[in-house]
Amino acid sequence: MGIKSIKIRKSLLIFSLLFVLCSILIIPGTLLAEETEETTTTTQVEEKINFDITYPEIKAKDGEQFSFKADLNFVGEEESTFNITAEAPEGWYVSIQPSYEAVDISAVKVKPGSKESLKFVAIPLTSQEPGDYIIKIKASNDELSAEAELKAVITATYELDFTPTNGMFNTKATSGKDNHFALQLKNNGSAAIEKITFTSSGPEGWTMKYNPADIESLDAGKTQDIDLSITPPDKTIAGDYMITLNVNSENSTDKIELRVTVQTPTIWGWVGIGIIAIVIIGIGFIFAKLGRR
Repeated sequence: MGIKSIKIRKSLLIFSLLFVLCSILIIPGTLLAEETEETTTTTQVEEKINFDITYPEIKAKDGEQFSFKADLNFVGEEESTFNITAEAPEGWYVSIQPSYEAVDISAVKVKPGSKESLKFVAIPLTSQEPGDYIIKIKASNDELSAEAELKAVITATYELDFTPTNGMFNTKATSGKDNHFALQLKNNGSAAIEKITFTSSGPEGWTMKYNPADIESLDAGKTQDIDLSITPPDKTIAGDYMITLNVNSENSTDKIELRVTVQTPTIWGWVGIGIIAIVIIGIGFIFAKLGRR
């Protein structure tokens, strides 16, 4: 009986040792498995896309195109196709193009960890007022989307066009009298031009007066009629004279070179005719008197 008890104790001891050994081996394995699982979870790639725009704001004059460059960056595990759209203000058209080719596209394939370079060419189809115009762009598929804004800034243009109403750059004038000449001033710019004044230069003693003498503001595309009074001094010798007419503002200027042909006043013409007649009569009288002798 004593021997049997000893064997049982040995068996229990061996079983205990085996249990402890198994426990020692299982616990690290469990911890390693948990660590491996955690590592696998943390290394999974989070998919995302975004636009990287070099120049999100571009300035240009009315009628010009605006070309924006943007990179579509993609982080993911597999190549994906994204739809590309652009929302522009009324009266605008936006052409979506790859950076290397001038063709319109509506979708693009992007590989994981890479980018696709795009161009967004914004074209105003009609004349636009100076100001800021926002263009919204978007890339999307079933799972991801990215949006961005582009700003097209149309700057104002200022251009005064000063011309004779009849299109002729010459006129006639009588010395000592007010001689009227019709002019036209047009604002060919895209914004109002303010504080417009007129000046002139010509031969000494000449007087040039504008009506109106100045213009407070002239809207884009509008026209203003101007009456110019040209007064050469009395007894100005008949002939051609040049005068310069100037229009000035803070933003724009223009000028006209006008040739003025001065004519003798009517009264002096009759005086000249009278003198010639007297001379002719006098010569005839002399010949008649000599003939009788």
